[in-house]
Amino acid sequence: MKKELQMAIAPHIAFNEELLKQEIAEQFSLKPTDTFYVKPLRRSIDARSKNIKVNLKVGVWINEEIEPENLNIQYHHIAEAKKTITIIGAGPAGLYAALRCLEIGIKPILFERGKNVQARRRDLAAINKEHIVNPESNYCFGEGGAGTYSDGKLYTRSSKRGDIEHILKTFVFHGADDTILVDAHPHIGTNKLPKIISNMRETILQHGGEIYFDSKLIDLNYSGETINSVIIEKANDNTTIEHRCTHLILATGHSARDIYELLDRKKIAIEAKPFALGVRVEHPQEFIDKIQYSCSNVQEVISKREYLPASSYSLVHQVQGHGVYSFCMCPGGIIAPCATAQDEVVTNGWSPSKRNNPYANSGIVVGLELQDFEPYKKYGALAGLQFQKDIEHKAWIMGGKTQTAPAQNLQDFVNNKLSSKLVHCSYQPGTQSVQMNDVLGKMIGSTLQQGFKAFGNKMRGYVSNDAIIVGVESRTSTPVRIPRDKFTLQHVQLKNLYPCAEGAGYAGGIVSAAMDGVNCVNAINELS
Repeated sequence: MKKELQMAIAPHIAFNEELLKQEIAEQFSLKPTDTFYVKPLRRSIDARSKNIKVNLKVGVWINEEIEPENLNIQYHHIAEAKKTITIIGAGPAGLYAALRCLEIGIKPILFERGKNVQARRRDLAAINKEHIVNPESNYCFGEGGAGTYSDGKLYTRSSKRGDIEHILKTFVFHGADDTILVDAHPHIGTNKLPKIISNMRETILQHGGEIYFDSKLIDLNYSGETINSVIIEKANDNTTIEHRCTHLILATGHSARDIYELLDRKKIAIEAKPFALGVRVEHPQEFIDKIQYSCSNVQEVISKREYLPASSYSLVHQVQGHGVYSFCMCPGGIIAPCATAQDEVVTNGWSPSKRNNPYANSGIVVGLELQDFEPYKKYGALAGLQFQKDIEHKAWIMGGKTQTAPAQNLQDFVNNKLSSKLVHCSYQPGTQSVQMNDVLGKMIGSTLQQGFKAFGNKMRGYVSNDAIIVGVESRTSTPVRIPRDKFTLQHVQLKNLYPCAEGAGYAGGIVSAAMDGVNCVNAINELS
């Protein structure tokens, strides 16, 4: 007999298998002779009061065997398939588009400008240790996209955009822990995600798909309403090839600025889009735990953390028509250098699977609207992009023209005071004390200051000089949208071009990007 049970229980019970089974036996008044199996179905933490509870939904099989989870996904061998889809970009959208092709019998041909996940590691080390940015292989470009080495968060609010469960089960099928099917805010971790991405690559190749790394889209040819071919530059031998294509999914990510410039140059419709920009703030993790878990001292933090994960937060405040909010919060994480060119400084954050680093960091950004780019209107659809470029370049200059990042202690920033000595920070290339308003400009800087003051009222002690802000957090989303039909997902001008995911302005994270990749393949399949 299978039953389901919804409970709100103490963390030390929820995360202890034996104690949980005892609790369930009492709930169902089971006899000592009864056998039963327990499977968590859904789990979330309610830390709104000092008495923290875990909301847990479980399936219980009493006196019968547990039903095995069916995670088998049927992929077809498509090496000889006549129908093909060309995919540009091997981030979550591109990979899931390719995997979806295998499910429905289409051959994916995927080109990625960067390297595979293993080879990317050397280039990431060069950014951190030598301040050398490889413009084709970095935290943003390469197999798996920006999410591979920047956390692996799988939480999304985009439940109406596609089948989230299928996306998560595909991760599990390729090696992710099945807890991502249970937790309300699933997370894989930067240390584990590369292997999963490698497994996805092997699935695609073993079933007859094609993947080409170090292969950059530099041009495309079209006539009327149809793209005929793309020009691919091969980095390994400095040659170019012309690749004929019948359907093109453009899944190049939010940092492929050359793609927007190419489309603009080719008079293919793009448009300016609002985005957000700010800083990354870092606190000691135990300080955030103390606030979020309502602890009075460090010992209480240690006690509660025995059964609870590193805590996170979500903050938002309105300042004179601009939203100020936390973005990509990384408990137990590290601030990473995410520039894609040598003359810019860009920050992001990531966490390992255990979230056990001593610091908590989060983007704190200001939502920008099109009118905020008015001084850049001569750039047309690229106005926001140029605005973004200029601030990242200024951060590079003020950091010392290396990957050293401009920074300021948080209380000093709020008080307009230059920090005489910066607190320690996880950002490996190093930090340089500056007045961050000189980097961000008056509007963004003053808006952030007001936002931080409000956050300090919501989380007492949040604003202090034990915290540091590091700039700039500027790649929250693309400042350019590639417009497409709402129903067919085709570009408004070119009928066999499918702008996809974050780079086109239609996703905001790993899961939503993956769903958009799947949706584009489904749209192609339905129309042809």
